[in-house]
Formats: sequence, structure tokens, C-alpha cells
Amino acid sequence: MGKNTDTVPIEVSILTSDHDIKGIVHVSKYTNTNRELTDLLNDRERRFLAVTNAEIYPRNSAQAPRKYKFLEIHMDYVLMVHPSSQAVFQDTGKSQEDIQRFRDLRLKLNQTKPF
Repeated sequence: MGKNTDTVPIEVSILTSDHDIKGIVHVSKYTNTNRELTDLLNDRERRFLAVTNAEIYPRNSAQAPRKYKFLEIHMDYVLMVHPSSQAVFQDTGKSQEDIQRFRDLRLKLNQTKPF
């Protein structure tokens, strides 16, 4: 499988009614910052969510997780997708700019006086 340079990997937790799934989804790096995952999930043309390095944990069971290199999940069964705390993250100039913009915005919000 070749590496796609137009996407960014994000480690996620996916909840369905019967399973908890951990894996990596690949989102477009050309989407607005912090909207990549949302845009992927709200795409009406997308019927399946592609997940790599997936681990499926059955709910209400002590079974060991099943592991797959690649898995497609039908969007109708996805209840929630949340980025994991240990997201796959590449330290790039753009990410540093985003972090600085967030810090600047937070500083401005903290300096605003209530009405």
C-alpha cells in the first residue's frame, strides 16, 4: 500500500452499538484546521469509514480485541468518532502556526473584559 501524501493520519476511537474500535483514519490535509475529521464524517457521498490498524473491542465482553490492518465501517453504524489522546501527530511548521494562533486567540479572550 503506497503512502498518500494528501492525507494526514489521525488516531481515533469509534463507538458503535456493539463495539469500541480504535484505529487510524486518514483525513485530507487541505481541509480547514480542526475540521478534518468533521468534514470526513459529514461527507454525504461517503458510505463507509476506512480505518487502518484497527482493533475491535466487543462491548460487554472480556474477549481479546480482534485486529485488522484495514477495516471499513458502514457510516450508519457509527455512533461517535473521537480523536484519541495519543493522536498520530507530525510536528510541522503548519501545526506550530496553528498552535501559536490558538495561544494568541486564548490570550485575547482572556484580556477581554465582560460587559
